[in-house]
Amino acid sequence: MPRKKIIGIMGTGHGASPSDVALAEELGELVAREGFVLLTGGREVGIMAAANRGAKRVPSSVTLGISPFRDGANDSEEGLIDIHVFTGMGDGRNVINVLSSDVVVVCGQGGAGTASEAALALKSNRHLVMLGASPEAKAFFTTLGSVHFAETPGEALELVRKLTGE
Repeated sequence: MPRKKIIGIMGTGHGASPSDVALAEELGELVAREGFVLLTGGREVGIMAAANRGAKRVPSSVTLGISPFRDGANDSEEGLIDIHVFTGMGDGRNVINVLSSDVVVVCGQGGAGTASEAALALKSNRHLVMLGASPEAKAFFTTLGSVHFAETPGEALELVRKLTGE
């Protein structure tokens, strides 16, 4: 049996815009329907919570949360995260997020932590898809390496399928 592919959805926690949250929730559901494992930063806010909520609409979904700390991590109690990995590493866990993902999808505008995950994806030769990226983000990240852009969750899923060979 081949290994299940892991798709990381990265984005802002606190302060995520409603439109970015909606993108993440839809993408999380699409990723789960496709049979991929969903990896997030393991927190119950913003893009992370939205992607997990979307995935959990699919009964067979598997969600993996790479949490920066144990305190306040209660997604598993709510059924949003199936497997919680508590790193105690704060933002250092971004390396684990990226290296554990077959494809990294940055959802929305993001902040410094999200930008670090995008940069780490490029540095470590992981596939990077940016969903709903600003023109400034597109211009900057294109200078760093091979980036794929999508405007809708459906387009992002098509890129994920192509990049994973699924």
